[in-house]
Amino acid sequence: MSEQGQKVLVLGGGGREHALVHALAKSPHVKAIEVAPGNGGTAAEPKTVNITLDADNPAAVADYAQAHAIDLLVIGPEAPLVAGVADAVRAAGIPVFGPGKEAAQLEGSKQFSKDFMVRNDIPTADYAVFGADQRDEALAHLQSVGVPVVIKADGLAAGKGVTVALTADDAIAAVNECYDGRFGDAGDKVVIEECLEGPECSILCFVDGTTIEPLAPSQDHKRVGEGDTGPNTGGMGVYSPVPLVRDATYQKMVALMQKVADALVAEGIEYRGVLYGGFMLTDRGPQVLEFNVRFGDPETQVLLPRLSRDLFEALSATANGTLSEMQLEWDDLDGVSVVMASGGYPASCETGFAIEGIEDAQALEGVTVYHAGTTRDDQGITRTCGGRVLNVTALAPTFEEAIDRVYEAVDKIRFEGAFCRRDIGQRALKVEHQC
Repeated sequence: MSEQGQKVLVLGGGGREHALVHALAKSPHVKAIEVAPGNGGTAAEPKTVNITLDADNPAAVADYAQAHAIDLLVIGPEAPLVAGVADAVRAAGIPVFGPGKEAAQLEGSKQFSKDFMVRNDIPTADYAVFGADQRDEALAHLQSVGVPVVIKADGLAAGKGVTVALTADDAIAAVNECYDGRFGDAGDKVVIEECLEGPECSILCFVDGTTIEPLAPSQDHKRVGEGDTGPNTGGMGVYSPVPLVRDATYQKMVALMQKVADALVAEGIEYRGVLYGGFMLTDRGPQVLEFNVRFGDPETQVLLPRLSRDLFEALSATANGTLSEMQLEWDDLDGVSVVMASGGYPASCETGFAIEGIEDAQALEGVTVYHAGTTRDDQGITRTCGGRVLNVTALAPTFEEAIDRVYEAVDKIRFEGAFCRRDIGQRALKVEHQC
């Protein structure tokens, strides 16, 4: 590595990207970070500047990276990956953390992902796919399989294109939402899946083509309401590690992720980045619900604070194919992250409100506040500009302490319409108390 330090370009502007920038800024190997577009939190990080760049345009990103002597590109969201940004920048000779367009179809198309899993004997739910002109066939299929059932828009839908329907009316409505254009082109195909039963959890792995390095498991809370009620969201909170995942189960999940990496190699698809496996822990063992081809959000906001290893070294090794030469290290603390959202989320919500109390929250031991939907105005005031506004993360020796601390921090932060779930981490606490 250059003695002068490395220049990193990060694409994205949410809580995940703030967590990445926050960790990268700590690395002695990094001299400068540019974030496109970034948010109010990334703008305040050391070594960091927010920039304007069309992050979904492969040629524009490649030209910028070359012109500004970028040493490593880190792609946060899924849309630039599906658009092929990683391919264009790699072709320009610049290392990229993030898979190319073909591999990104594991997230960009539910059908591609399901077909890949079946083709390579990866355990997953039974499914059927219906095209843009097959609404009647999809509705007839619902009648034949009954409920509960899972309906998915085939393409990218910002984490909101999945419905777990418990009634026939809900299932019909979910199919019609896809065909009626709620998710745009993402709903041109509809995937109808068997509803698997069991607890959900996820595992992320760095993949450099052949070698995988698993991260600690985590468990997200997708639904907007306490007790897992209401519509799906991009995620309302998360905790890590997952006490429910015993070592034998964890090893099975890691083995499946290695099997996926091996299958990608066998099919001639290069994968360099992070691969997210969403699992259902069924009576038949772990089964894959979905893949994401980037860091999870909000999983990143609870995983990276627990990572003891220099993040730049890990991302660089992944991008350059040298992951086998390093091993990740984790601190022995429990982590809980709570999303503070704008009133009305996940539907439309008002924004532009001033946020107060972030510094008071971060003064608490073990607490970090990551910005997601925030911006800074001309007076330097941080304001809301999205549905998910902040990720408040706390680390502590036990989940009980982490939960108490994270909500103590949440209660110090104020903005109009703010709300959060008050039950994040309770699943982990219940398992801890049973052990």
